[in-house]
Amino acid sequence: MKIGFYAFFTLLPAPLYALDSSDHSLTYLSLLWGVPFVLVLLSIALLPLLLPRLWHHHYGKIMLFWTLLFLAFNLLYFGGGATWQLILHAVLGEFLPFLLLLLALFTVSGGILIQSTMRGTPKNNLCLLALGTLFASIMGTTGAAMLMIRPLIRANQDREYRAHTVIFFIFLVANIGGGLTPIGDPPLFIGFLKGVDFFWTLQHMGLPVAINTLLLLTIFFLIDNFYYRRENNHLKNGESAHQQAASQTLREVKANKIVGGQNMLLLLAIVAVVLLSGIWQSDQAVKVGSVVITLPDLVRNILFIVIILLSLMITPKTIYQMNAFSWEPMIEVGKLFLAIFITITPVLAMLQAGRDGSLAGIIALVTNGAGEPINLCYFWLSGLLSGFLDNAPTYLVFFNLASGDAAILTTKLSSTLLAISMGSVFMGALTYIGNAPNFMIKAIATQNGIQMPSFFGYMRWSILLLIPIFLIDSWIFFM
Repeated sequence: MKIGFYAFFTLLPAPLYALDSSDHSLTYLSLLWGVPFVLVLLSIALLPLLLPRLWHHHYGKIMLFWTLLFLAFNLLYFGGGATWQLILHAVLGEFLPFLLLLLALFTVSGGILIQSTMRGTPKNNLCLLALGTLFASIMGTTGAAMLMIRPLIRANQDREYRAHTVIFFIFLVANIGGGLTPIGDPPLFIGFLKGVDFFWTLQHMGLPVAINTLLLLTIFFLIDNFYYRRENNHLKNGESAHQQAASQTLREVKANKIVGGQNMLLLLAIVAVVLLSGIWQSDQAVKVGSVVITLPDLVRNILFIVIILLSLMITPKTIYQMNAFSWEPMIEVGKLFLAIFITITPVLAMLQAGRDGSLAGIIALVTNGAGEPINLCYFWLSGLLSGFLDNAPTYLVFFNLASGDAAILTTKLSSTLLAISMGSVFMGALTYIGNAPNFMIKAIATQNGIQMPSFFGYMRWSILLLIPIFLIDSWIFFM
């Protein structure tokens, strides 16, 4: 069966070229090389809904199966050397830095306990979401999400309806809130490294972020107020003993305070390390196979490990216990995204091939007959692809497609760069896998007893609430 499937790949009319051993990039591939990645996505989307027990106990094995199947076809068609280089690049060049950053933020934020008597009323939830959205551009979406999700969950522990609050948290804190600075979200940081001025982002993204944030906060307040009134009616009828017990627990907290403040300094250190690694330029590097790890990247990864170990050493176990801290969300994210990072390789290669690749039809949509960029298409294509692919390389693909020159993109093609930036940052909220913290927030919420919607259940919320807002964005900025 495997040989037959392999033969099916080789007989496709679209030409397939072997991995280039110098940079192991897949230069031109048939669309069917994206099938393993699609199967990974479908597994994440459908199996928790259709076969929940199987998924819960064996999701790591399922991800490993699709990954090994993809690598087996690579091995048969491209050979052992090229396949090994692909693994090295995906793991060392892409996944490991991603994982270390998430692990550092997850560990450090888990050592910060925000004790508060604040209850999850609509007004209080609105304030928490607004504060987290602001933090997202200061310490990054992942940092803000990991810092604020537990206080939000704790404040709402007496609420009957809680999932919608976490969904809006993903929309705002994990995605849209990171649009004000290059520190906020990885795509904007890549633009900064490519020469986009730090304050260009704040100047041009300020209005779109403000509009989307105000619209979403307004919608959230109306929805949360509706649920809050319904819950109060249930409570009057004696239908929620859980609410009464949880409210008593909240009243037992004597003061509003932050415990584990030393981890706040480590959180700032993580932001500083990320920023420094982007600014610091060095010709020194370590080469592992065809993967070149620059000295700034190597130092950044080492510092992340040091910060993780230091946080574990200085944080009292009682803080982890009161935060209901568990490594399971991090383990789940690690297993799922390792499969994504490996199987996504040919899909990104097709995009990078531009007009010469299998996705040339998509690429052609962003340019009119005169060769001028169609900003509306740049916004929607960079956005929709970012919702299912890694938004950082998607941003880079469209950045290079538009010009690749920051001086041109920030002046003559400023609207095009705005379209790419808005799409890549905002539409990462469309799915659980659209941005790194999305799935982690979902995992933490589930761990704390919140019944989160399935992959497609979440998309019903995102399509219903976000797509109309993105249409408003299109009308205001690109039409």
